[in-house]
Order: sequence, then C-alpha cells, then structure tokens
Amino acid sequence: MFTGLVSDVGSVLGVQGDDRLRRIRIRSSYDPATIALGASIACSGPCLTAVAVEPASEGCIFSVDAAAETLARTSVGTWAEGTRLNLERSLRIGDELGGHLVTGHVDGVAEIVARESVTGGAGDPQWAPSDRFLLRAPSSVSRFIAEKGSVCLDGTSLTVNSVDGDLFSVLLIPHTLAVTTWGERREGDRLNIEVDLIARYAARLSESRTS
Repeated sequence: MFTGLVSDVGSVLGVQGDDRLRRIRIRSSYDPATIALGASIACSGPCLTAVAVEPASEGCIFSVDAAAETLARTSVGTWAEGTRLNLERSLRIGDELGGHLVTGHVDGVAEIVARESVTGGAGDPQWAPSDRFLLRAPSSVSRFIAEKGSVCLDGTSLTVNSVDGDLFSVLLIPHTLAVTTWGERREGDRLNIEVDLIARYAARLSESRTS
C-alpha cells in the first residue's frame, strides 16, 4: 500500500529480458540497508518487488522484475536506460497518510492531451506558475474519475479538477513539478493511471444493487 507521495526520483540503468519478463536496474538515493529483498517499491505507479539491492554512490541500485502482464498494461514496457521514475516506499503502520490510498495496481495508461501554465497570486511575480494538464483516460476507467476526487498518475497522488467524458484535468504546483518527473511531461506522453480505490468499490457496490 502506498500514498502517492513521491519520495525519490530514480533512473533506469539498464533493462534485460523480453516481453515475457524483464529485469530492470534502478538507481536511487534510498539507503540500501533499508531495502529488504522482496520489498515493494512503487515505480512510477506499478508496485514492483526488489529482487536485488546493492550499495552505490549516494544511495543504491535495486533491481525489479516486470512480467508480461505488467509490461502489457503499463508504461513499464517502454522503459529504457535513462528513464526517470517517481519512487515511493511502501506505507508503514503509523506513517502519515498525506495523499490517498494507492495500491500500485495500475488500471491502464492515460495520455497527456495538453499542458498549460497557470499564473498564481493574481500576477504577483513571487508566485511561480502552476501547470494544468489535460489527460485522456482509458475508456475502461474513465467512469471512476470524479471531479475533486483522487487519482494516481505515474505514482503521484493528485486531485481531479474537472471531468468531461474521458477527459480530465489536474493541476501541478511548482513544488510537485520540481521534485517529480512531472516537470518533464509533455503533450503525447503516456502515464500509468490508478483510479481511487474507494471509487472503484463504490461503483461495484452500486452495480451489484441494480443488477
């Protein structure tokens, strides 16, 4: 279980394997002593298992395996050397739940339709602009996305600003743009999406009552 609050941005050092199974080596600033073999780490959305860990300069290098299902349903299949990833360690009992409940089980891939700068502070230059992203959700999950609800995109917990069919928007403040991979995102980029767990179960409950 995760919260969607990114704690590090790692980078892919190498990928081996094929469409059935790939091993991915990732450099991170995490202390290697704190990562046990078998630990769950959210890597730009998908919950992946650490299968190897080694110390490295200013952090560690850990490896994860991605099987065919993950490669087919997420953006993991496109990762290559140099790809930057939003990382989050699994939630521990007693940790602050600052985002929302995220499982790391990706529902599909959304596409950025547009990105625009939004000036804050009524034009006051001391306020850096935020950026609004318009995205298209997969048709299979768009009904779970609600205005003012939560959504996890590339491992980041965000609030939905607006919804229009399969299109929805989110607003990224300067801090989030700076400490995640969102600052690099452009129109046409594809992001891992996980809809809100509560919304999913509420919809399922409603369906069962009307069937």
